[in-house]
Formats: sequence, C-alpha cells, structure tokens
Amino acid sequence: MIDPRFPRFVARPPWIGGDLQTVRNYLRRVEVPLDDYPEERIEFPLADGDRLVAALHRPATDNGRPLAILIHGLSGSQDSIYLRRSARHLLQAGFPVLRFNLRGAGPSGPFCRLSYHAGRSEDLHAALMQLDGRLAGRGLLAVGYSMGGNLLLKYLGEQGRRALFLGAVSVSAPVLPKEAQLRIMRRRNAAYHRHLLEAVKQDFGRPTSAIPESLRALMPAIRTIYEFDDRVVAPVNGFADAEDYYARTASFPLLDKIKVPTLVIHARNDPWIPAAPYLQFDWKRNPKLLPLLPRGGGHVGFHALGHAAPWHDRCTVSFFEGLLRRGR
Repeated sequence: MIDPRFPRFVARPPWIGGDLQTVRNYLRRVEVPLDDYPEERIEFPLADGDRLVAALHRPATDNGRPLAILIHGLSGSQDSIYLRRSARHLLQAGFPVLRFNLRGAGPSGPFCRLSYHAGRSEDLHAALMQLDGRLAGRGLLAVGYSMGGNLLLKYLGEQGRRALFLGAVSVSAPVLPKEAQLRIMRRRNAAYHRHLLEAVKQDFGRPTSAIPESLRALMPAIRTIYEFDDRVVAPVNGFADAEDYYARTASFPLLDKIKVPTLVIHARNDPWIPAAPYLQFDWKRNPKLLPLLPRGGGHVGFHALGHAAPWHDRCTVSFFEGLLRRGR
C-alpha cells in the first residue's frame, strides 16, 4: 500500500529481506555526526520529581519551520543510530529537531526513579506543556519509532483534537503490544529476543531506578520479555500483569480517534512487529491517517537503493513539507 506522492521502496543490496534491513544499523555502525548543528540541552521536570532530558538542534538557516520531536524505541535513546539519522535528515531539510529521551533512557537515566513503558504517553504530554513559545511558537511535529511510535499514536488518540502537533509520523510501531510480544518470542527471533531483554534489564536496573530490591534481585533469572513485563514492568507501573499492560498500552484501539494528520509507516516483512493489524485496519475510517505499508524495509530499517538517507526519513520530510504547503 504505497501512496503515489511518496517514493517506492526498493531495498539496497545486499540488505535484502526483513532481517538484513533490521540489523544493518548494528552491523555497520557508521557515525552520524551532528556537529554542524550545535546541541542545546533541554530538561523537563515532572510532577513526581523525575526529569526528562532532550537535545535540541537548529538548522543552519532559520526558515521558520516547526520543531520536529523525535521519540526513540525500546532500549533506545537520543543517540540511537536511527534517531541521529532522522535528526540529520530533518535538519538538512530546514527543520529544528528535538531528540527526546523517554523516562529513564539515555541522559534522562540519572534523573529518573521510574522507567519508560509502551504507554507512558503522559510523560510526552507533560514535556509538550513545558515548551515555551521560543520552541513551540511555529508549531510542533513528531516522529515516533517502534515503541515510541506506539506511544505517540496513543497520545494522539487520547488527545484527539487537543493534541499539540501539526502532524506526526509513526515508524514500525507495535500498535498491539501483545502481538509484538508473541512475534519476538518465536524461535527464529531468539537473537533479537536476547538482545532486547538484556537491554531493558540494563535500563530498568540502572542505579537510579526505584525498582524494589526484591524485583531487582530476580531480574537476572528472568528469561523472556513476557516474564519481564509480567514480573517487573507491570507491577512497578500499576498494571495487574503483562496481559493488562499490553491491553492498556495498545494504540491500535485509538487509531479512529486521531485527529492530527499522521503518516503511518510499517514494513510487511518486519521481523519484530506483525503487519496484520495494519493490513486489517480500515484506513478509510479515519482520513487523518495515511498508511505506507511497503513489502520490504524490516524494523526501522528502510535502507533504500540509491539513497544514503533511509526511505522513512525521506517520506517523513515529504509528508511534513506537504502539510506546510497545504496548511494542514
């Protein structure tokens, strides 16, 4: 399902197939410099005493474009390769960029007792409400990746017409977290599973985390993400169990309520996140949503033939520029 306004996705050899598209950023860890765009640290104090941290960059020429807020995924941060690539591409297109760290992630870690989860959309709302006219006066845009995409879509659905964005993009979001959990638990995904589990253990087990010692002690013995969600994430965040957590953090039931123009990007060969919910949803029900569901691209991969910038970044800039031309 490709809109003619956007380029067709063709995978760049040798990164053919969902797995190679997904792991390319890890196999070829090329630095993504942002030195041409000086970084300014922004902090967002939360009502419970935690503090979120973000990195602000301005384009070389101020042309009055809205601020683009980038929201990373599970075990990520402002320095995730995909986030830095997107930041550079948007900055080159003239958009100021805010690389946003979820609670307990990256530079936010030392200032947070609690940790991110797939549905903590209230943190995003709290940060947005603190943006002054210097940053938000020209409007706000957002891009969410993987878990950050689910969180962004959940926020948009919850807020409806009150959402504070002119437009948004979701990339490879697990809109039904339960289905994503079942997919990552498959034997073929064992390596991915181990990597993600160890990463979230590190995030949640950092010294500043307020996880009770009883839970901290059992973390080394946990062998699956489901068990981690059931025994750590759910009780710490007020969910009955993993099933309750997955159900209450899903953005899929809220898609009909989104009132902000939103580009929804997902590859049908994503090895982590099933495409079935995207293919089953009746997109005509909500004209504010524009789906781009190519056959290839993997999970937050989209390394395309003939282009250094990932396909999803090119589509994002095209979408945002289209919104600005049309005045939404």
